[in-house]
Amino acid sequence: MSRMTALLPLLLLSTAAIAHDHDHLPYQATGTAPVEAKATRSPAERNAVITAPLPEDQAAMKAHVMFLASDAMAGREAGTRDYDIAAQYVAAQFYAAGLRPGGDQGGYLQKVPLVAYNVADKGSALWTPAGGQAQELVFGEDFVPSPVPNAKETSLSAPVVFVGYGIDAAQYGLTDYKGVDVRGKIVAFVSGTPAGLGGEERAFFGSAANKASLAAARGAVGAIQVDMPRAGGRQRPFASLARYYNAPRVTWANPDGTAHAMTPTTPVLGTLSQAGAAKLFGKGWDAEMKAAAAPKPRYTPLVAKGTLTVATKTSFKPMDSSNIVGLIPGSDPKLKDEVVVLSAHLDHIGTNEGGEGDRINNGALDNAIGIASLIEEAKRFKTAATPPKRTVMFLAVTAEEKGLVGSDYFANHPTVPLTSIVADVNLDMPILTYKFEDMVVFGADRSTLGPIVRKAVAAMDLPVSPDPMPEEGIFVRSDHFRFVQKGIPSVFLWPGQKGPGKAAVEDFMSHRYHRVGDEIDQGIDWSQGPRFVSVNYAIAREIADAPERPVWNKGDYFGTLYKGPMAGK
Repeated sequence: MSRMTALLPLLLLSTAAIAHDHDHLPYQATGTAPVEAKATRSPAERNAVITAPLPEDQAAMKAHVMFLASDAMAGREAGTRDYDIAAQYVAAQFYAAGLRPGGDQGGYLQKVPLVAYNVADKGSALWTPAGGQAQELVFGEDFVPSPVPNAKETSLSAPVVFVGYGIDAAQYGLTDYKGVDVRGKIVAFVSGTPAGLGGEERAFFGSAANKASLAAARGAVGAIQVDMPRAGGRQRPFASLARYYNAPRVTWANPDGTAHAMTPTTPVLGTLSQAGAAKLFGKGWDAEMKAAAAPKPRYTPLVAKGTLTVATKTSFKPMDSSNIVGLIPGSDPKLKDEVVVLSAHLDHIGTNEGGEGDRINNGALDNAIGIASLIEEAKRFKTAATPPKRTVMFLAVTAEEKGLVGSDYFANHPTVPLTSIVADVNLDMPILTYKFEDMVVFGADRSTLGPIVRKAVAAMDLPVSPDPMPEEGIFVRSDHFRFVQKGIPSVFLWPGQKGPGKAAVEDFMSHRYHRVGDEIDQGIDWSQGPRFVSVNYAIAREIADAPERPVWNKGDYFGTLYKGPMAGK
């Protein structure tokens, strides 16, 4: 699962969010980390655990994880040869399962042109007050630039309007643009969201990318974030932005070698400090600072009297990677051209740069076991007594850990007509260290996938439980959300937290998530692998054979925002 803040503090306030879309926040858990299992076992003891005999169906899943999460794969970081080898393994497994190739030029691989980009220099920012002399905004004190993904050089001069949080969603009581004309202007907004939103909404509206999209839709020519005093450990201090200002970000490349940007005509230019904002907005800024200090800040739109000029340069470094695509054709004459996507990310976070001892982040649960589930689910479909009515696509994506990049590339460059895709079911980091007693299906209540999911899960004698971690906003943090952004109903599956689940999930998230301890010998309960595959298969099969394609529930925010098919009532 993507954890953007694990990369660098700067990413929270960077234009990486334009390409990556979300400021992914880490799971908050408590506890004392145990000694890593690898450090307490001899090589012989580890091998005894790894090679212990298992029933055939469990051994099949474990075998995939043994390869994909081995030290030889060095953490499967997107853009490396290690990832490429893992991709070839998945392609070979798709072939062995009898899937038809669904990638480029008749093969299983879809090339994904990745690009790393960063600010090439400290740039410049000049503030010219009305009727006054231009004054420089000092790097690291007043202003920190962000790279512009889709341009090697950027120069923009425009008036500035402050719009509070920069959110316009009347159904949630958020109307920061009410009565404000931002056409031809640079929009300034504070990071984060107001109190009172649910986890999914907070994660979505707090994204700089989505705020820039709202600004672009209203005619703004640029956006800039404002550092404000705000409670909470997730606020990054302005000083850290200056320290990491030129850290590279990764997304997919445009044909000209620049980087994809969600809002190409409304770049996020950088971040103003509180002192820098005071220079632009003058005495009027005192009221905004007073508002920021309140338990529930309520900002007032404010127009800066003058013009801001920002100039930046961005550097680019190409990297190649690939998605892996396999297909089982549908059998129904009327439904076979519709496609149900089953997705999982193949990449992980690679190796730690420094330190002694084990530095490889193997990613056994995140997400080698998700890929293993995808492969074994393909076998279930292929060996079923009857083929699915709709076509089923098995999609292993790259660069999820870089910010849902591979799935974003596929959603923008699908290998089947986008309009043919009726649903996505995503598998990301199932924590299979305990006997799960329920399932959590993120996004089920947003579309008619909900009843389908409940029917399939009930047939497995399992209940569907509500989101146990709503504060994490998980629905917007994994690859299925790239399909949501194309208006396609989507869900994300996890074993639930009933019984032993809560303690097991917290233990993993506290001690092994995105750490070297996420290894094959961490205590995975392999008997739960086939159970998880069975649940996934039942859900996907119900979707593939249903008489009607899924639609969004009437009035759902994401279904409405992204213009997806909507239920009539």
